[in-house]
Amino acid sequence: MGFVTAAADAVVALLSLTMAVAAPLFDAQVVLPRGLYAAPLVGIHRWFAAEFGHYLVADPPPFFRGLVWLDLAFLWPVCVANLYGILARRPWSAATSIMAGVYVLTYMSAIFGEMLGSGRTTPKLIQLYVPFALAAVTAVLRGFCSCSAQATAVASHAPTARKKRL
Repeated sequence: MGFVTAAADAVVALLSLTMAVAAPLFDAQVVLPRGLYAAPLVGIHRWFAAEFGHYLVADPPPFFRGLVWLDLAFLWPVCVANLYGILARRPWSAATSIMAGVYVLTYMSAIFGEMLGSGRTTPKLIQLYVPFALAAVTAVLRGFCSCSAQATAVASHAPTARKKRL
């Protein structure tokens, strides 16, 4: 079971690291003026949209802009905290893993719904997002399993009630 836990920790830490870096450097270019970013970052952002046929990034509709604002306001700080919690082995990282995983799954359902419903998506774009959805499921499972393990550990160390002897 130790290997599975370590693998889940690694997957969730990688997801958190990716989101902690990508949200302010790349995702935010959808909602913030491009003049705030260095030319190489803007170039990578444009290349990404063209290479993967990501029409939502190239010409973002209002709902996508709203999702990016939520990314910046909610997911980014949660992922930073989650990464720290996993690396420092903090018990509260189970809760941040659940929060990040549920948010990413919700985000992905909106994105997948749009991409599959519009008929404008490419197989390459779907293949890009599937690992994020799987990592989000792993984050939720990691959080629930960690909470369950902590509850079991607390229960096993709880003092037992003694019977009064008369």
